[in-house]
Amino acid sequence: MARKITANVLTFIVALGIIYVGLSYVFAPAATGAGFGFAAWPTGEEAQILTVKGVRDIVTGILPLTLLALGQRRALGWALLCEALIPLGDGTLILAHGGDAAIAFGVHYATAVLVVAAGLLQIQVARRAEAAPVPA
Repeated sequence: MARKITANVLTFIVALGIIYVGLSYVFAPAATGAGFGFAAWPTGEEAQILTVKGVRDIVTGILPLTLLALGQRRALGWALLCEALIPLGDGTLILAHGGDAAIAFGVHYATAVLVVAAGLLQIQVARRAEAAPVPA
């Protein structure tokens, strides 16, 4: 039971956190983008492209909440493992372009680890539920 609660709490943290980030990019793209970790970031009207990132992030958060609500834990776990590639890629791009290493590791890579942990826990919970005897 503790594993299931932990998996759900981590999933909610991941999902609601990225939805919050997405909303920040939609409503304040220039201000939010400045903290992403790149050395240079679009400002003014050019920053409006960041709203696309905001929408991506919002959907990235809605997907796990939907799978959790539908009770699709195995699919949720695999979706989270796939979604972990996003912060992993973000951190790698920041480092490849001379951005802030502290943000790459402390925000993006740390987020990837959290998402992987949530995904693996959801898969474990699904396996345990499938292996449990069905009451007669």
